[in-house]
Amino acid sequence: QVHLVESGGGSVQAGGSLRLSCVASGDTSSIHCMAWFRQAPGKQREGIAKIISDNSTLYDDSVAGRFTIYKHSANNTLYLQMNSLKPDDTAVYYCAASETYSCRRRAFAQYWGQGTQVTVSS
Repeated sequence: QVHLVESGGGSVQAGGSLRLSCVASGDTSSIHCMAWFRQAPGKQREGIAKIISDNSTLYDDSVAGRFTIYKHSANNTLYLQMNSLKPDDTAVYYCAASETYSCRRRAFAQYWGQGTQVTVSS
């Protein structure tokens, strides 16, 4: 089993930056895909960025050019660098992982963190 723990959320003004972290533990060698999701109140949880074993990345258009997903394999930590934040980025952010190469859709994400709140004020 894989355990994921997010951190780094908080409150920031529009235009500011935050970096989220997700520490993976357990059978991390089985993971081939990791992703960041977010969910605003009353909205569906959506995948916004993913990274697979060869470090290929994919971003949703809503965050492309502003957010960067990357990982440090040495400490099993996934990061999401968020720049130029907008009020519409306000949501609970979750990291997710899969033993397959598909993890950006909820149905394909096998493991989830507890979430961390990001609030962007105008």
